[in-house]
Amino acid sequence: MNTSTSKEEIEETTVPERPPSPPIYTTFAARGVHPPTFSAFKPRDHRLPTPQAVNHVAWNCDGKKLAVAGIDKHPRVWHPEKSMEYRSASLFSGGHSDDVDYVSWNPTHPDLFCSSSQRERRIVFWDTRQSRYAQQCNTKAVPAQTNYSPDGRSLLYASPNHHLFFLELGKEGEEAKETWRHSDKDALTGSTAMFNHVGDGIILTHHSEHTLRILDYPSLKLRESPAAHVGGCVAVALDPRGRYLASGGFDSIVNMFDLNEWICARTITVSENAINALSFSYDGEYLAIANAGNYIDICATETGVPLHRVPALAPSPTVSWHPSKYVIAYCGQTKFREGGPPPVGVISMFGVLE
Repeated sequence: MNTSTSKEEIEETTVPERPPSPPIYTTFAARGVHPPTFSAFKPRDHRLPTPQAVNHVAWNCDGKKLAVAGIDKHPRVWHPEKSMEYRSASLFSGGHSDDVDYVSWNPTHPDLFCSSSQRERRIVFWDTRQSRYAQQCNTKAVPAQTNYSPDGRSLLYASPNHHLFFLELGKEGEEAKETWRHSDKDALTGSTAMFNHVGDGIILTHHSEHTLRILDYPSLKLRESPAAHVGGCVAVALDPRGRYLASGGFDSIVNMFDLNEWICARTITVSENAINALSFSYDGEYLAIANAGNYIDICATETGVPLHRVPALAPSPTVSWHPSKYVIAYCGQTKFREGGPPPVGVISMFGVLE
């Protein structure tokens, strides 16, 4: 797997404009926080021998495995601390007959994950300790995104047509083994969704709505509906400490909501492009922002101050912080350049794993 990066392949990224100085009590120095020197890190780009884009990357709960979707009909799992060579990945075959688009790890177990395929309308559940899939589940609608509940017993999936459905793990009748089956809950309208940290609520967004929707779970009653973005909200992330909800929209703005008051505590305007994905670091101190540009921005959660702009080979549809280290993983597909090499899928990491 080629990891070298030429200057021509990374478009020149602009330096984000620094916002006004934040209140002194929110700064790292006032709170005794010693941030890593992000400018000392270098991106590690791993080109894959495939012209297809890499759609999604996700860390498991202990941070020892990185799952990847989008290369072909096989989800792959790497052990980044050992190797990111293409041949070192564990390939999981037999569950899908068409391209895999998304992967999600069960938050309660480091070996359990699911993969989804939009073309075949199927979600497949896997155990990395076994070569064969644990269960296949044909879905009611095209599964574009999946998200586990904190207890790992519910799974929601969103369709490209902006509908949300639920799967639940349980036994039926005298069955000895628990299996995933469709919930009897009505479908919801929304583009993306995630469970809160406790599992008693769902954060829901819609690409054409300017508000977020916070629902109780499992009743699905509306709890809050704060205004968020002009033109639609496309990404959300929860602070691991439970203080903030970050939302990103087509307007290139990231809003940080205080979860006690449900008011916008601060606005981050570092990006010049529509937001694709958001991710908080394990300690909640830093927010990574993936957007339609060839870079990832890292900002301070408590102040919104931009700390570093990470150059990328391509716009990334996702970004994911390691669950216990200052490392982000992201992915994409290099652009076609006349006279240059053909586009390839790429997996990238930024930070220190050791």
